[in-house]
Amino acid sequence: VQLVESGGGFVHAGDSLRLSCVASGRTATIYAMGWFRQITGKERELVASIDWRNGQVKYVDSVKGRFTISKDNAKYEVYLQMNTLRPDDTAVYYCGGSRIGPRLFDYGRVDYWGQGTQVTVST
Repeated sequence: VQLVESGGGFVHAGDSLRLSCVASGRTATIYAMGWFRQITGKERELVASIDWRNGQVKYVDSVKGRFTISKDNAKYEVYLQMNTLRPDDTAVYYCGGSRIGPRLFDYGRVDYWGQGTQVTVST
């Protein structure tokens, strides 16, 4: 499975961005997708996840009410709508996939990774 992200960029605080991730290859093996981010010098963290079968979503507390994860099953795409962006959202955002389910993301188990896209939010 190959994951390719797009949509990152440079914005000002309060602006919005929409990230996209398209999966190709053995996509039938994907049971969950997630968005992760990594700030320089820190560990990669799970931002949001979505169960590919039932659409159940989960967010880290810091983005609740601002970010929305969604998917298009037919296109095997997952999106992250990011509103009211803050400077502390600045990071490289990665798309990840699981062959088992979203709970494995909580244990750092990610089977597929994208290459990442930079999001920079200025004051």
